[in-house]
Amino acid sequence: MARVALLSNPRSTGNQSLLPRIRAFCAEHPDIFHYEVEHVDQIGEALKTIARVKPKVLVINGGDGTVQAALTELHHGAHFGLHRPPVAVLPNGKTNLIALDLGAVGDPLAALQKVLIMAKTDLAPHIVARELIALSDGSAGNRTVMGMFLGGAGLADTILFCRHKIYPLGLPNGVSHALTALALVASLLLGIKARFLPPQASPVEVRVLRQGVLSGRFALLLVTTLEKMLLSSSMGDDVNRHGSLKMLAVEQRPMPLLRAMWAGVAGKLGRTQMTGVHVESGDEIRIEGKNSSVILDGELFEAEMGRPIILTPTAPVSFLRFAA
Repeated sequence: MARVALLSNPRSTGNQSLLPRIRAFCAEHPDIFHYEVEHVDQIGEALKTIARVKPKVLVINGGDGTVQAALTELHHGAHFGLHRPPVAVLPNGKTNLIALDLGAVGDPLAALQKVLIMAKTDLAPHIVARELIALSDGSAGNRTVMGMFLGGAGLADTILFCRHKIYPLGLPNGVSHALTALALVASLLLGIKARFLPPQASPVEVRVLRQGVLSGRFALLLVTTLEKMLLSSSMGDDVNRHGSLKMLAVEQRPMPLLRAMWAGVAGKLGRTQMTGVHVESGDEIRIEGKNSSVILDGELFEAEMGRPIILTPTAPVSFLRFAA
């Protein structure tokens, strides 16, 4: 039995330089069963093979999109039966939101070394439970997609702007994200409109079960089951009162965006009422709008009028946390 199973996506941006080191490390440690996929469509077969070696931990080495595809396959497939191993995520890819929430930062190889050390001990103190977001369009027979972080409205447009306009410049991730933030400030706070800046968000309607309806243009719309949000490490105790899905919606006006940014920096997001800043939670969220994009852990989906995107939480999944 392998202590650690490592699932790698060589096409992940971070793996272009990392993977040779990972391969060399795995060759020196027979306790690691390393499986590489060339495409996310191969993840189902990969997990079927990995299940045969009965690993103590399943480690995912790729970007958020790779993690999302693996979590979706883990949810729908029964490869591990009742003995599904906890999932660890290496800090790889462009955004690393899931890895960050689990305390995985810095060198991915160092994180893998830490997982191997933990796998030789009792894992119980390191395991945390997280619900996943199940995304569907409500159609019967369609396969739901699993993830942990969804961005919509202006946030989705900004992510797409960064992906298509900034990343191709070949700059470091930190610089790319800083340029994207400056473009967002110029567009929203200064009111500058230009083809090289993120577009204005389209109107969207958001229904939170038993909490009401929000409609309008939103600079930020995000839904997550992670503990760490974009603007704050905590959303306050009240946000968990009505359900597992935590939502932040910031109206597309300068003052609400400034209020949300300040509250996030001060750790007060979700703790006090702010005009134009909506913090809600629930067990079902519906997003509807004409050609309104949402991005779930890197994968793009489109909401339409009369065909909303429906988000619900799953049962808790065990993850390996790197830091308390």
